[in-house]
Amino acid sequence: MLDHVSIGVRDIARAKRFYDAALVPLGYACLSESPGSLGYGSGNVSLWISESERPVPADEKSGLHFCFAAPSRESVAAFHKSALAEGGRDNGKPGLRADYGPDYFAAFVVDPDGYRLEAYCGHPAKD
Repeated sequence: MLDHVSIGVRDIARAKRFYDAALVPLGYACLSESPGSLGYGSGNVSLWISESERPVPADEKSGLHFCFAAPSRESVAAFHKSALAEGGRDNGKPGLRADYGPDYFAAFVVDPDGYRLEAYCGHPAKD
């Protein structure tokens, strides 16, 4: 349904460090970079990040969050660990969320600008 999403951040260099670290474990990379703008995805850009004078204020009660597809449960855990190492805040450790679905494995973080992010894998655990 969606081709891409765009968000504004205060500090593009800080955002690059954070999103490079958080998204690499999920198989996503910075595919486009210009002064004040970054584009992330796999094959094509699906997430645009732009330096903005007035980004959307962080609001944990807004319900807004972005969920990234993950290839494995291990990549979900790596996303969480890498995001925290680059200034993200924990918003839900990696684990099974059985109330969402029998194989719903996810982790949740908040990026340095207050955006709530999730990495999700719906595959059963490997034996």
